[in-house]
Amino acid sequence: MSTDDKEKMTFKTHPEWPMDKVRSTFIEYFERNGHKFFKSSPCVPHDDPTLLFANAGMNQYKPLFLGTCDPTLPMSQLTRACNSQKCIRAGGKHNDLDDVGKDVYHHTFFEMLGNWSFGDYFKEKAIELAWKCLTEEFKLDPNRLYASYFGGDESSPSDEEAREIWLKWLPAERVLPFGAEDNFWEMGATGPCGPCVEIHYDRIGNRDASALVNEDDPDVIEIWNLVFVQFNRDENGLNPLPNKHVDTGMGLERLCSLLQDKSSNYDIDAFKPLFNAMEGLSNVGPYEGKLGEEDVTLKDTAYRAVADHARTLTFALADGAVPDNEGRGYVLRRILRRATRYGQQILKCEPGFFAKLVPVVVETFGEAYPELIQNQANIIEIVKEEEQSFSTMLDRGIKYFDEEIKQTTNTQSNEKIVVTGDKAFYLYDTLGFPIDLTELMAEEAGMTVDTKGFQEEMETQKQRSREARLASKGLTGQRLELIAEQTAWLADEGIEVTDDSFKYVWDERVEATVKAIFTNDGFLKEGE
Repeated sequence: MSTDDKEKMTFKTHPEWPMDKVRSTFIEYFERNGHKFFKSSPCVPHDDPTLLFANAGMNQYKPLFLGTCDPTLPMSQLTRACNSQKCIRAGGKHNDLDDVGKDVYHHTFFEMLGNWSFGDYFKEKAIELAWKCLTEEFKLDPNRLYASYFGGDESSPSDEEAREIWLKWLPAERVLPFGAEDNFWEMGATGPCGPCVEIHYDRIGNRDASALVNEDDPDVIEIWNLVFVQFNRDENGLNPLPNKHVDTGMGLERLCSLLQDKSSNYDIDAFKPLFNAMEGLSNVGPYEGKLGEEDVTLKDTAYRAVADHARTLTFALADGAVPDNEGRGYVLRRILRRATRYGQQILKCEPGFFAKLVPVVVETFGEAYPELIQNQANIIEIVKEEEQSFSTMLDRGIKYFDEEIKQTTNTQSNEKIVVTGDKAFYLYDTLGFPIDLTELMAEEAGMTVDTKGFQEEMETQKQRSREARLASKGLTGQRLELIAEQTAWLADEGIEVTDDSFKYVWDERVEATVKAIFTNDGFLKEGE
């Protein structure tokens, strides 16, 4: 296509869309359409023990969906809302940690643009607002847009209402039915739920890409999910809710990649300051965007992972989380140690490099999230201390992996080399290497890890530790504690919070059902 032809196009990508402008344009659009900006909740949900981290925009609005919101809170007055929510997906059911760095679209930290209706407008208005936002505000080419809707299954009807609405905006061949896995949302095994529609965008254009929708094609991607919360599921099936809600979510980084005409989320403007700073701290050259086999030295994988992890740690610590050995704190410690290993071993950075990335994140996002500026000194102090603590063991761990594992393992067999459970546990227990970090290093070396053997070693150590603690207090037996990790598991399994109101009914027999059994070895599986 010639330059003249490009200039004549009515719809085209706009390279002048920096992330701050994309975020503010989205929020201002919905404010003009009667929505109240209700700022992002912390990415660390201190008041929700069922979550390790906020992983979606709707998390803070759960009380409104469930009808349990305190009427004295400002949230209770909301009928329409919009924001950009800080999200972390690492640990628990939603966990992108293992994929970060290996491709160009996974993140542990990201922002989720969203708009909500609580008993106000429903499907028709939600679809109209989304369509006009994309095609009029952001000027995306409508000929590249596709919509998917719930096609129905044995337990839930097809969402023909949504299909008919979409036909006002799109031709029938670009309005596609899919199953519940893609187009039906549920909070848990029971509770509020409903069909959703997803909006997809074809990066290539001028073709029929309908067969590529929901096929994990990097050029035909989902950009916006509109959930219609209209049912309540109980043991008898689906029942209509008296008040119907709308919950939408669109990844900010992904939208920026479209508007800035970048095929990778990591090529957008928000990552450039981090990559520039990392280039100055490393000794392997600049970021080149290579993937897979082309990234022979893993340099670009390391660039992406470290940049992502710097954002995650900075935002999480600003919201009050701290690295430690349990729950969400241990997830953060694992992320920090992965970044430290990538930086020092792959990028050849000096120890202490990671803390120097915190001011870069603050500078990039501080205007939108002033809590970063307010907490910068504390974040740097925590990261420095954690990084220094692990750096003293990192070289020993890498040397142990190279000499005691790689060189002493039989390499003559065609079978994949296995890192034994006891050696993986030594790296964990003595040298501070989280098991996922050992698995990552093993994968890079063409090896696997005996995770079952590692878990057995771990349980043996936990048992010794428990017995030692109890013995020091002159006690016997074992103490069981439910912390965020366990309550998150219960939520993921659809096990609701116990209704304990019956404790006040002392003179009646109450029927109860055991939904889960927690032991010293974790939750029992079915049949155990």
